[in-house]
Amino acid sequence: MVTILQKKVLTPQTKLMVVAAPRVAKKAQPGQFVVLRIDQKGERIPLTIADFDREQGTVTIVFQEVGKSTFMLGELKEGDQIFDFVGPLGKPIEEKNFGQVVCVGGGVGIAPIYPKAQALKEQGNRVISIIGARSANLLFWEEEMKTVSDELWVATDDGSYGERGFVTQILERILEKNSIDLVVAVGPVVMMKMVSLLTKKYQTPTLVSLNPIMVDGTGMCGCCRVTVGGECKFTCVDGPVFDGHQVDFDELQARQRIYLEEEKRALEEWELKKAEEESHYATR
Repeated sequence: MVTILQKKVLTPQTKLMVVAAPRVAKKAQPGQFVVLRIDQKGERIPLTIADFDREQGTVTIVFQEVGKSTFMLGELKEGDQIFDFVGPLGKPIEEKNFGQVVCVGGGVGIAPIYPKAQALKEQGNRVISIIGARSANLLFWEEEMKTVSDELWVATDDGSYGERGFVTQILERILEKNSIDLVVAVGPVVMMKMVSLLTKKYQTPTLVSLNPIMVDGTGMCGCCRVTVGGECKFTCVDGPVFDGHQVDFDELQARQRIYLEEEKRALEEWELKKAEEESHYATR
């Protein structure tokens, strides 16, 4: 078990937790992830490590409340414990001086792009970062991203903050005017797909961090398989970082939708049970 030391609400849908996990923090590297379970009967949730502190023995996770398990995780408070917290898992991002790098984070993907940008900056790269969300109230960590970027661009779909439009519009302008040695993108599958299609046109090497459905996180179940370069890869042990030009994003999107009905039903049942419990206590 690990204890939640700090909890922050970053957006109406996004929360941050700092947990005491010294053994994970000791080995963690940018690009890796953890798998957690809230309780003994809980679903296994893969989450990218957003930050870590080896001296303090802490690991930071950021998650979006989209299903039953993440809503339950979001209800935990400082001092509460998470039943399982396994990691670090996966391969870290390659840390070297590529030259001029663009880091793109979309939505909750802003959290995992942060340690990657930080690591690349520390290696002497010139880092241009782009972060985006559907609207201003879903953006977070702008100041944090500034600290690890030589340039920072912000976009919102509705134009409520920063530039109106998608991160790919800003990225294309940058690719047109600059010699970019590497693009790293983390966010919704469709965003990473569009980034990869764009950078392929400019022949710019591109890395994406995938987060498919996952169970054990050690390569045994095969649930997180993706097709990369025509070959079957397991995201948990071969990734989560892959060459974006080689990923079959259409297959990945289809696999992500497999359990939508079950996820919806589980959330509805949990919300109903929660409402009944609150009504019971209110009438006591």
